[in-house]
Amino acid sequence: MTASTSQLRTLRDHIRWAVSRFHAEGLFFGHGTDNAWDEARQLVLGAVHLPWEIADSYLDCRLEDEEREYLQTLLKQRIEERVPTAYLLGEAWFCGIPFVVDERVLIPRSPIAELIERRFEPWLPQEPTRILDLCTGSGCIGIACAYEFPHAEVVLADLSFEALEVANQNIERHDLEERVYTVQGDGFVGLPGQRFGLIVSNPPYVDAEDFADMPAEYHHEPALGLACGNDGLDLVRRMLAEAAEHLTEKGVLIVEVGNSQVHVEALYPEVDFTWLDFERGGHGVFLLTAEQCCQHQALFRSRVNG
Repeated sequence: MTASTSQLRTLRDHIRWAVSRFHAEGLFFGHGTDNAWDEARQLVLGAVHLPWEIADSYLDCRLEDEEREYLQTLLKQRIEERVPTAYLLGEAWFCGIPFVVDERVLIPRSPIAELIERRFEPWLPQEPTRILDLCTGSGCIGIACAYEFPHAEVVLADLSFEALEVANQNIERHDLEERVYTVQGDGFVGLPGQRFGLIVSNPPYVDAEDFADMPAEYHHEPALGLACGNDGLDLVRRMLAEAAEHLTEKGVLIVEVGNSQVHVEALYPEVDFTWLDFERGGHGVFLLTAEQCCQHQALFRSRVNG
């Protein structure tokens, strides 16, 4: 405990102090919050296992010495080491659902959450019986889909064994072992002959320039889940080339590419991608139907190498 924190007694004291320090130290907020107040509240309340929506009157509760020491250790890591709050707490929320996270997986933050909450309306011609979350990481997209489509089988696929260990923890946490399972492989490699009514993917898509410029907080995340070649599309190219073989006749492919949208449009000017809009912010998510994937398969295959 330092002199500057020795007088902090209540939850409110710690939140106020954290907000001031977060601003002074120039922290970046991009892993579930977008401002110092929300970040401080999330970290302080989460550290003592209190819910975000707790009544403000509780903020004047005094902390035990042990709680204060633990919280101040976390605040020091957040400020000095730029460790994202979700990693410090071991938990992140996506679609209103809690997920186990650590530095083996990206912290959930995809705008695809909005699509899941709307059950992908109006884009799905029929309710899918099989769903694939490709490049699943923590499993958050696929597990959230499993909640929205309670009769669907959901496959969580990823190249990283370490990420799939976390995904399996989340499957167990949500008691979904009977219809959600993991598959290890590079892209579609681990899924020969399998077809899905919905394929959703938040793959690595950060181009080399953006990756080099990312704030320090992002460099605690696995690079395998972020960077993917000079234009960020090394994996997306292969996914597009193979998607037709893994979609049902009325299936839909939805892929997030973020800022690499410009590279997608430049690489495939002949393709009429549907770029989806989001009320809560976010961009760079495209949709293709199975028919479009079949129509352009030769083109996609011809550009796998750029």
